[in-house]
This record gives sequence, C-alpha cells and structure tokens, in this order.
Amino acid sequence: MTQRFAPRPEPPYYAVIFTSQRTAVEAGYGTTADRMGELAAQQPGYLGMEHARGDDGLGITVSYWRSLDDIAAWRRHAEHTDARNDGRANWYSHYELRIAKVERAYGWDAGEVPA
Repeated sequence: MTQRFAPRPEPPYYAVIFTSQRTAVEAGYGTTADRMGELAAQQPGYLGMEHARGDDGLGITVSYWRSLDDIAAWRRHAEHTDARNDGRANWYSHYELRIAKVERAYGWDAGEVPA
C-alpha cells in the first residue's frame, strides 16, 4: 500500500506547495514525476511529500523540508532543473509555488482509540 500522508515531524519545518494545471501532453510525465519523487527523497532535509490531482488536471503537491537552505539546494539540483524546464515546455499550462513555515502540526485517524 502506498503511503498517503507524509510523516509529521516536530515543527518548525517548511512546506513547498506546488499547484499546477496539466496540459494534455503525457509523454514522459509519469516517469519524470516518479523520478523527481525518488530524487527529492534522497536530498538532505527532505521530510516527505503528499500529492493529489483531479480529473480536470489541477494538481497540488506539498513537499516538506527541514530548512530553507534545503529547499534552495533542491531547486538548484541539475536533474530537478531539467524536469522543471520540461514541465514548463510540455506538461504544465500554469503553476504556482509557495513556501510556508509550518509552526504547528497535528492529525487524527478514525482508527485511533481516544486517550
């Protein structure tokens, strides 16, 4: 089973929120997206990722990072830069990127027994 939620470390940490609108071009997208997920997970400061995409092509990917320096290093990674350029040329008609500091985090699961 694929993990649906990223781990929740103790704050503070950072969230990179990538909201995108896909084009109809599929060639190479899935392979590249999978590779970026694998590569990001190998980077210093990476904490996890969550992703959803609707049938209309609107997607949101949130990756979590320990520091702003770790985020900047990921942005400069050569293979990530190539993927970003391919995305602009082929796979996205628009995207927004936001970086936010997570100062508080908590969760709940229906399977948990109340304390």
